[in-house]
Amino acid sequence: MSTVKPRTYKDAIEALNSLQTNFAVIQAIRAAGVKANDQAIPQMLEWARRAGYDPREFNKLNPLHVTGTKGKGSTCAFIQSILTQYQVPQGPIHKIGLYTSPHLKSVRERIRINGQPISEEKFTKYFFELWDRLESTKSDLNLFPEHTEGVKPGYFRYLTLLSFHVFLSEGVDTAIYEVGIGGEYDSTNIIVKPTVAGVTSLGIDHVNVLGNTIESIAWNKGGIYKPGAPALTVRQPEAAMEVLRERAKEKGTELQVVDVYPQIIDIKLGLPATFQGINASLAARMCIEHLRHFGVEVAEDRLPLEFVKGLEQATWPGRCQTIEDGNIHWHLDGAHTRESIEVAAQWFCEKAHERKAHNRVLFFNQQTRDINVLIESLRAIIVDNNIEFDHVVFTTNVTWSSGKYSADLASFNNSKEEVDSLKVQKELAALWQKLDGRAESRVFGNIEDSVNYVRSLEGTSDVFVTGSLHLVGGFLTVLEGED
Repeated sequence: MSTVKPRTYKDAIEALNSLQTNFAVIQAIRAAGVKANDQAIPQMLEWARRAGYDPREFNKLNPLHVTGTKGKGSTCAFIQSILTQYQVPQGPIHKIGLYTSPHLKSVRERIRINGQPISEEKFTKYFFELWDRLESTKSDLNLFPEHTEGVKPGYFRYLTLLSFHVFLSEGVDTAIYEVGIGGEYDSTNIIVKPTVAGVTSLGIDHVNVLGNTIESIAWNKGGIYKPGAPALTVRQPEAAMEVLRERAKEKGTELQVVDVYPQIIDIKLGLPATFQGINASLAARMCIEHLRHFGVEVAEDRLPLEFVKGLEQATWPGRCQTIEDGNIHWHLDGAHTRESIEVAAQWFCEKAHERKAHNRVLFFNQQTRDINVLIESLRAIIVDNNIEFDHVVFTTNVTWSSGKYSADLASFNNSKEEVDSLKVQKELAALWQKLDGRAESRVFGNIEDSVNYVRSLEGTSDVFVTGSLHLVGGFLTVLEGED
């Protein structure tokens, strides 16, 4: 009698990676000028139907929805930490789900329950349950011509759908959802009734999808506001603020602007950077609205002890993270927009001034965005703070010196030819040489060799690892010696 081979976590990752859009397709889409469109949500709703879900079922998760250009992940981390304080036997919240992106080391980080990535066993179980549901159902090709037999949702859409499946199956009663890109057409925006929706600080990013003006970006981000749900944001440029006000009104709610709580100035935030006060304040206000949904009243003028503890205990790997490794202090932040790289660089300067190490090192990559803008902005902040880098390391996101990626970090979104030839890294080195001729600049084809080079430097070193969350994730994998 034949036996069916059990499907493993490795099988799930291979199947998931097959859903990535390869570089050639991405280039063709960009060349055609294709942007997110009004078919994105109907398509996602169809995938949900085939998975066996009516989006109104997601109301059981009491979701909090977060978007913005910078600070989305940090805001979600603060929210999770605050609400964890209310997970007591007689409390309003019993099981907290968190859906974020991208991941650093393991794709399971994107789907967390009570702060922990779901296990390999549960990821595999739920992944193939969803896979099989989509395999066994069909779409009306007259309505969805692209949903031909065997076709699955793309990588991010599949994981979004998987998160709903996991959270409902596991009995989550509070789910924090971070938008992937934009808001209006994002796959997370099939949420029908959030308890609260928040927009973090806005800037120019993902222009191929969202447009190249602050107004078009604000329009997309404001798409997560929903009727009757509190619509929050932080202080924005007035042009963006006006669009958000209109979007909230269109969606049947009213925009509320959150200022930094004076009390937060005296709190030692778990994410230790001055700019995090904005994200912490938005998170606190979102938690106030969420708890009101459960009938728990919290005063807005004075944050209670639970909120203070939550803000102090918040952690978010890869954002304002310092790792002490012998004589090296690695300072990690996956900043990848002009605005975020500026505030991250300011944070690094504060750290560098505290220690005054023998070596100050920039450890950088960004494979897809405007590298000139990022490098020039970073350099300007460094100069303004009287900091100089002694060594500058530019690397690809390839994990190991063997030329392989860790399985969970495999990426088909970039040109293999450009990665193999170190095209971007050589351009970065040339640009830095033009801006600062004194620093010793090195180019490497992988993160492992880059780390080994930094470790070979004599004396103490402060290293700023930045430019990409993919870089930070690969760095953490190498540092911890995980395959």
